[in-house]
Amino acid sequence: MKQGKLLYAGKAKSVFESEIPGRLIMEYRNDTSAFDGKKLAQLDDKGMVNNKFNAFIMAQLQSAGVPTHFDRLLSETESLVRALDMLPVECVVRNRAAGSLVRKLGIAEGTELQPPVFEFFYKSDALGDPMINDSHIVTFGWATAEQIAQMKALTLQVNDILIELFHAGGLILVDYKLEFGTSDGVLMLGDEFSPDGCRLWDAKTLEKMDKDRFRQDLGNVIEAYREVGHRIGVKFD
Repeated sequence: MKQGKLLYAGKAKSVFESEIPGRLIMEYRNDTSAFDGKKLAQLDDKGMVNNKFNAFIMAQLQSAGVPTHFDRLLSETESLVRALDMLPVECVVRNRAAGSLVRKLGIAEGTELQPPVFEFFYKSDALGDPMINDSHIVTFGWATAEQIAQMKALTLQVNDILIELFHAGGLILVDYKLEFGTSDGVLMLGDEFSPDGCRLWDAKTLEKMDKDRFRQDLGNVIEAYREVGHRIGVKFD
């Protein structure tokens, strides 16, 4: 399918109009960034790996009843998705302590969190995606109280599904972020789910198998992404 007008170019993906009304083409690029764009690199095959990884995860979630914007794969690096009006918030779930939770609260990395910690963040590169709460979201009109409840419920449903999926592959789902949007008033999961937006550790060795490999200069970033995919059934070739 031919790409139409470029609508948006983010840090690692570009979104184009498609030939189908109400559908967009999401292209995954090899661009990689960390620390609000201060660290940049091109990683071979990253776009292909994340595109196929996301397609697999979205299919798993859809089969479990989670509404998503994903339609189908178009090419090695492109997917067809439903056009959504995105809500400017990120939903984060933490099953173990890592990243900012460790830095800000002094919790030992790897501490199991029961129940999982749920957080909202305001999507703003200029402001560094600050943490917010339900009151901020309603007061500033970023989402309704009903949408907040739906986002929380769907995010925790996703958590239950993916914990089991990754556990079967010998992996720990440490934390992740989700983004939501609406289509004809229906709330749906948007954006992507890939090792770029979550933390995954080997269950036996606790080796990091996600974007922290890039952040912390551990090397073999895409090799780790592929390994995670192979363990849960993603086919890259």
